[in-house]
Amino acid sequence: MAEKVLYEKRGEIAYITLNRPEVKNAIDLDVHHRLWEIWSDFRDDHAIRLAILTGAGDAFCAGADLKTHVPEWADVGPSLARDKLPDGFAGGITRGLHRIYKPIIAACNGWVLGGGLELAMACDIRIASERAQFGSFELRRGMHPADGGIVRLVNTCGVGIALELELTGEPISAQRALAANLVSRVVPHDDLMAAAEEMAARILRNDRRAVESAKETIFEVIGRTLDEQLKVECLYGYALCGGNPTVVERSQQFFDKVDKGRAGVNSSAL
Repeated sequence: MAEKVLYEKRGEIAYITLNRPEVKNAIDLDVHHRLWEIWSDFRDDHAIRLAILTGAGDAFCAGADLKTHVPEWADVGPSLARDKLPDGFAGGITRGLHRIYKPIIAACNGWVLGGGLELAMACDIRIASERAQFGSFELRRGMHPADGGIVRLVNTCGVGIALELELTGEPISAQRALAANLVSRVVPHDDLMAAAEEMAARILRNDRRAVESAKETIFEVIGRTLDEQLKVECLYGYALCGGNPTVVERSQQFFDKVDKGRAGVNSSAL
């Protein structure tokens, strides 16, 4: 039997592939538990700096496999909500393990639906194939997102697109997702993984501590007042500058025009 999730490490990148194409990569309990193990390993492996998540076949992820999850919920009451607080969807990356500060790129290769949209939104950067479609179909089944889907749609795209996607239960195209700030890029389908790897290379050329601190800072400023946001950014940002030899070394590379990924007349490779 094929593995339901493929997990491979190449260089500093972890590749995670949902591998249930026969059910549009819907996440059953086995996949959920396996993803918890994978996210934990990704977090703890110092040799790995970044993850790229995608799906096999014509879907990124169609959300929860309701054949396994609905029976699990059938005989419990409202206490299910409290029981689920520490145990978010897709191995906890939506809630529970969401404070992993290594970058995660979602390569959205096809259908991104329901919990699959929640999973994609829990990633830091989303790159879409031209074939991708995004939707929140939970209301069609008598429920609505509970694992960060609404929260991250509002934070990333705004109230208008969140209300449209949630209340209608209709999907939007990759181009509409780009216009709504849901994805960063739309690329030809066959170029998707190359585009994700190019984005990864641009992140990896940067200092590790700076990258992870920037992600943490962004998480920390969400929802705060302006004065609190400015304070958090100052504390986290200047904490990297004081007595940090990396800042001196990388600044000298910039002065000498030998740093990676330069543009203009002194351009250099990543």
